Amino acid sequence: MFAPVHGFSGFSVDDIAAAKAFYAETLGLDAKDGAMGNIDLTLPGGATVFIYPKPDHQPAGFTILNFVVDDIDAAVDELNSRGVVTKIYDDASFPTDEKGIARGKSVGQGPDIAWFRDPAGNVLSVLQD
Repeated sequence: MFAPVHGFSGFSVDDIAAAKAFYAETLGLDAKDGAMGNIDLTLPGGATVFIYPKPDHQPAGFTILNFVVDDIDAAVDELNSRGVVTKIYDDASFPTDEKGIARGKSVGQGPDIAWFRDPAGNVLSVLQD
């Protein structure tokens, strides 16, 4: 019988030191050195993520982590002040504003959301429900 007692996700990076600095210092998350040369990342709410080094890493072509915030404009401003670029998409069929925020909430097309990349090129998002 399949009866898991715990679950976690994982993704690769090409530079574990740069990833740890980004997740711990830039984003202010709980990122600890793991036993296998990895990073054990604990997200707000307690979920865990296994970040591992991979020499032939290819960035994910999709959003790997989503961070829900109360105020997307304040969160994007804070990320930008820390050197994080949130205007990574420029698509006329899915427009974002000057901050890189897709304002879906006001037009009934999902949450307000902005995407950004970690140092390995993986796509992350910040969103407001």
